Amino acid sequence: MNTDSIHTRRLFWGCFIALVTCAFGFIVRTQVIGEWQTQFNLDETQKGDILGVGFWPFAFSIFLFSFIIDKVGYGRVAAFGFLCHVVSTILLVTATSARQLYWGTFIFALSNGTVESYINAAVATMYPRDKTKWLNILHAGWPGGMVIAGMLGIAMGNLSWQWKVGLTFVPTAIYGLILLRQRFPVSERVAAGVTYREMLADFGGLGAFVASYFIGVQVCEGILHMASGQFLWPLLPALIIAAAFGMAVRSLGQPIYFVLLLIMLPLATTELGVDSWIGELMAPEMRLIGLHAGWVLVYTSLIMTVLRCFAGPLVHKLSPLGLLACCSVLAALGLFTLSKAAGLTILLAATLYGVGKSFFWPTMLGLVAERFPRGGAVTLNCIGGVGMLGLSVGMVFLGNVQDKHTALTLTANQPQLASTYLGEEKPSVFGKYRALDQAKLAAAPEGDKAAVDAARASAKKNALSTATIFPVIMLAAYLGLILHFRARGGYRSEHLATAANPAPGSP
Repeated sequence: MNTDSIHTRRLFWGCFIALVTCAFGFIVRTQVIGEWQTQFNLDETQKGDILGVGFWPFAFSIFLFSFIIDKVGYGRVAAFGFLCHVVSTILLVTATSARQLYWGTFIFALSNGTVESYINAAVATMYPRDKTKWLNILHAGWPGGMVIAGMLGIAMGNLSWQWKVGLTFVPTAIYGLILLRQRFPVSERVAAGVTYREMLADFGGLGAFVASYFIGVQVCEGILHMASGQFLWPLLPALIIAAAFGMAVRSLGQPIYFVLLLIMLPLATTELGVDSWIGELMAPEMRLIGLHAGWVLVYTSLIMTVLRCFAGPLVHKLSPLGLLACCSVLAALGLFTLSKAAGLTILLAATLYGVGKSFFWPTMLGLVAERFPRGGAVTLNCIGGVGMLGLSVGMVFLGNVQDKHTALTLTANQPQLASTYLGEEKPSVFGKYRALDQAKLAAAPEGDKAAVDAARASAKKNALSTATIFPVIMLAAYLGLILHFRARGGYRSEHLATAANPAPGSP
């Protein structure tokens, strides 16, 4: 094996373990969020805020570094991501308040976005003829990390949540030792001589509108804590930014890329949003069969890990769009079945959902990398950033659905319990709601707790059935794109001509 091949593999595995680190932080949050709720008196919507802030700052860092990574260098970006992982984990392990949990999770999300900004671009550059295949293998690191951390977290049992959060230090140290000594390749876009302005042209005014609008939504909700108008106030600034950006790069952007950006909104919630809640949502049913709720996420993640490693033949057989359409059908069936499942049928439902969500994220990245190589790191990474921005809204939505359903159930069926245990009305991005007062509930008689738990269990199933709409929307979009490409001769991957990667037909 030559030196370049050894270096490429070492670099790939360093990127892989960096993504494993991101997954460690994600699944540990899902395992300890219940303990955080009890210790810091969080309602379901507030839990959604903390889970949501684990995603939307990702978009800020991935957008920032996607625009400047070719100028500042991949190595410096990798070092920044490593530092943020260390700092955020320290903040979370030492947290003494809900705000410290929030900001520790915020910084962790920044580091995750930083990691994605360089690993995706590096792998697409290292494997220019098999981008979708290798991006799927790279992103097996995400579910693989969830399997490892999930099993460790479950094995740690009743050990305090600080020890579980501290697990993240292990993969952080490993990828730091590997990557901080590596030489990263020159990006495909730079090697092909595509100018900076030409790169931005593929993103264009349409891409700038979607990105700036959802950044505005997050600023209104997550930073300004606006009680209303979170979806309206960002509209005009986003239009102004989009018009200015479009004129500066003299391009509206690629229409198909704009469609893919919009698809990422339900895709991210279907995969990562439901994953964040799955332990909580399935806890009542899993308790009935004597299993830890975390096993649902571990099991579906194991399915994802295996399938992503063997994505190449499926992509070749079905094309990226065909694979994504098939996955949308399976994910919708899986989520609906999970909302109705009881006993061992949970295993069947979880299998459907696990197979369905397996290829979503990396295949979308591969699709963008294949169709828009001139867009470089910007088009490749910004699609993930937009997904994360939409996901943070989806996370709060899933939490809000539960709070509202619980309140409606108690008010309709047991008004005395509703008046006793529901708190004051609160504002949210999805309107006003009333949530359970966790302090009052903790001191409630066992009979009242059982009645409230029954209402909460019903709300959790309702949230899963509501989430089914997201893969249905995706299916419709993918079928439309398949018909679009079929009318134009079929789907084809685009390639940039470089010395190491000549265009098809070149001597």
